[in-house]
Amino acid sequence: MLSKSLASLSDTATVAHTRIQQDFQHIDPVVGVNQSMRSNGIPADLMTIDCLKSGKRIILILHDEQPNIISYQFSYKDIDPSDVFERIKLSEVTTQTLYDWMKDYFIATDH
Repeated sequence: MLSKSLASLSDTATVAHTRIQQDFQHIDPVVGVNQSMRSNGIPADLMTIDCLKSGKRIILILHDEQPNIISYQFSYKDIDPSDVFERIKLSEVTTQTLYDWMKDYFIATDH
């Protein structure tokens, strides 16, 4: 079962994903929700947004201790992420925010 914060983020990502697919069909990102961190003893949920064409990945983490804060990082699917994550309030991660992140980060290598 998804936490309220993760469900909200998932809904926002779904709308952003749909808009990206309509506007940039060649990107076709893949959004995944993963709760495996919990099985490793970390009280957090993970969302990834991958661009299979470029290998780029956006990682978003929701920690139980700070349900209104998202830790995020722009990384690559085949490279381990660094330990350094940016932080943003969940309320600031809108559909437009995720849309812009996908557009700006994923399209950068498509030229």
